[in-house]
Amino acid sequence: MEKQSIRDAYKRYWLENGQAPVSVFALCKILDVPEAEFYQFYSNFEALEADVWLDYFQRTLDQLKGDETYQQYSSREKLLAFYFLWVQRLKDDRSYILQQYRRSQLPLSQLGQLSEFKKAFYEYASGLVKEGYLTAEIKERKYISDQYVHGFWVQALFVLKYWIGDRSEQFELTDAAIEKAVNLSFELIHSNTIDSLIDFGKFMFTRK
Repeated sequence: MEKQSIRDAYKRYWLENGQAPVSVFALCKILDVPEAEFYQFYSNFEALEADVWLDYFQRTLDQLKGDETYQQYSSREKLLAFYFLWVQRLKDDRSYILQQYRRSQLPLSQLGQLSEFKKAFYEYASGLVKEGYLTAEIKERKYISDQYVHGFWVQALFVLKYWIGDRSEQFELTDAAIEKAVNLSFELIHSNTIDSLIDFGKFMFTRK
């Protein structure tokens, strides 16, 4: 028994039944394994669901890190490559993802299933920001530099939400949205535009 087998069986049950198994026992009966084997990997279905999203991220990143060309990319190019490959991987499970999205009445930012993915993405984005500092691709700014990773997480949620709602052929509009979003974000954190906005905000605040 491997984690991938459990994840696949769980997703397949959702696709065929439109809901989760009634219990861990019920899922293990389908897998024809003792219930105890499930608990070697997950404490409950919520942990399993979070691991599904983490797996999408990790397999995407593992593939990129194995590409020598990717290693030569700038931070902006690496993030673009990540998003493009990530949504390609998500396509394999689009029906499951749409089910999970419709199942929740919460916005993506509050979706508990994304918790482990969020932690891993923050670590990844933090590394890109540090690389950007070294190459002067990203401008380090007092007080707000630590917020860059939060901005990239919001961007990742935007990409996911856009892809979920995309009805274009081959999801070509999602590809265009990714490119525009990433290019804009790097222009802001590299150029003086954001500094001008901060100065203007300070001015308006001190005038009150």
